[in-house]
Amino acid sequence: RFQPDAVIHCAAYTAVDKAESEPDEAFRVNAAGTRNLAIASREIGAKLCYISTDYVFDGTSVIPYNEIDNTNPRTVYGKSKLAGEQAVTSLHDRYFIVRTSWVYGKYGNNFVKTMLKLGSEKDLLKVVHDQIGSPTYTLDLAHFLLELVRTECYGIYHASNTGICSWFDFAAAIFEESGSAIKLEPCTTEDFPRPAPRPAYSVMDHSSIRVNGLTDLRPWREALIHFLKDDQ
Repeated sequence: RFQPDAVIHCAAYTAVDKAESEPDEAFRVNAAGTRNLAIASREIGAKLCYISTDYVFDGTSVIPYNEIDNTNPRTVYGKSKLAGEQAVTSLHDRYFIVRTSWVYGKYGNNFVKTMLKLGSEKDLLKVVHDQIGSPTYTLDLAHFLLELVRTECYGIYHASNTGICSWFDFAAAIFEESGSAIKLEPCTTEDFPRPAPRPAYSVMDHSSIRVNGLTDLRPWREALIHFLKDDQ
């Protein structure tokens, strides 16, 4: 009825830990749901942009993951998102797959909002320092997606705010930029066991953005300052 030129598929089952005990539901949404959208988009002649995740990698690398690197998800969530990628690539020929990481923004729950809330309630907070990645501000990601779907540069992309940090570094920046006096202590992943293993290293190289002459996302700290100033 709407006959869109492009479909940006943002819907997903994103409860990483819960997916370990609900694999059928995770695959129903992330794999079967994506399959349905790929078929529908193809049939009406629309481009399809599928938002994927750093969890398709195993997190054991020591250098940024390239778009063409082998995937090896270790979680049900990551496996279900990879199944969604495979549905897109097998059922559609005009697609963009955009893997992103550590997403936060104005809407929904996220790490920045959680830290700000805890910062107002506690004097001391422990945050893991041995997981390295790149935060992504939803506003910047949205601008990139809109630029991307206007092109014919199909394929897989990695998109996050530029630069890298640990969750501890990210938390420290959040409190510093928001003027909080909370005390932070670094801890290890082992100190906070979770049902789904977290990637130790999920930094992604933005090769496809560079090669296709698209606009890369701004540095993560600059984006964080924008969020704290304008989107709270």
